Amino acid sequence: MRRISTWVSAARLRTLPLSISGIFVGSALAAKAGNFNFSIFTLALGTTLGLQILSNFANDYGDGIKGTDNHERVGPQRALQSGLITRKEMLWAIVITVIATLIMAMLLIYASFGSKNIIASVFFFILGLVSIAAAIKYTVGNTAYGYRGMGDIFVFIFFGWVAVYGSYYLYQQDHAWINLLPATAIGLLSAAVLNINNMRDRKSDKNAGKITLVVKLGKEKAKTYHYLLVVGALFFLLIFSAMVSRELNDFLYIFGFIPLIIHIFRVVKNEDPKELDPELKVVALSTFFISILFAVGILL
Repeated sequence: MRRISTWVSAARLRTLPLSISGIFVGSALAAKAGNFNFSIFTLALGTTLGLQILSNFANDYGDGIKGTDNHERVGPQRALQSGLITRKEMLWAIVITVIATLIMAMLLIYASFGSKNIIASVFFFILGLVSIAAAIKYTVGNTAYGYRGMGDIFVFIFFGWVAVYGSYYLYQQDHAWINLLPATAIGLLSAAVLNINNMRDRKSDKNAGKITLVVKLGKEKAKTYHYLLVVGALFFLLIFSAMVSRELNDFLYIFGFIPLIIHIFRVVKNEDPKELDPELKVVALSTFFISILFAVGILL
């Protein structure tokens, strides 16, 4: 049982609701357009969860072998750092997760396009490979982009635009560019989760040579950046709702921002990085509930 709990901890379950938020939003947009498919929905969820778990394993491995996860780190102790999982075991876990995720991605592509749209199938297959590479290269290797302050950009693109707009296209197979507005909102909130994580780990990351955007900006500017991410997400959702319908139920997601407003005040006052650790869950779960409320609102 202890062995299982170690792997569950390494998978970082608290990050999983955030990873599927974009799928809920994209699926709701497709359902609103009259083209929902349960097979596509479940396979999209499975692929996204696979990518997130892969990212978590790779992050544990990359930071572990680089020495970034050390005694200075504020957050929970990682698997390699604790010695409960060896490097070889984590590498095998990464390989197995890559294979499982790739299989699910191919099933997803077939469920969406069948044998009809070869160009789109090839494009999404390449996108799947790029997503897998991005999940691994965040902290693994000498060119890890998470060590160069580029993590926020990748999180924004893959959790926002790819997850929301990509999943919408898998159902609908046409373009509705206005859907980039909610996609941008989810991307910004996802970047806010990473930002809080990096604010918590700012000192240990800096000492270990992990130059995140927070390390580049400094504590106070990172706080300002954080507020802009949250407020920007609300702005893009409000613009979308105002343009599409203006019915009250379309603004249901506003209730999901209430915990985030309280959260912002705590971030403003924060001086102890340890106190930011529970704020990760606040932003991640708030993003998930915002996605659910958004979906419910537009489908009522």
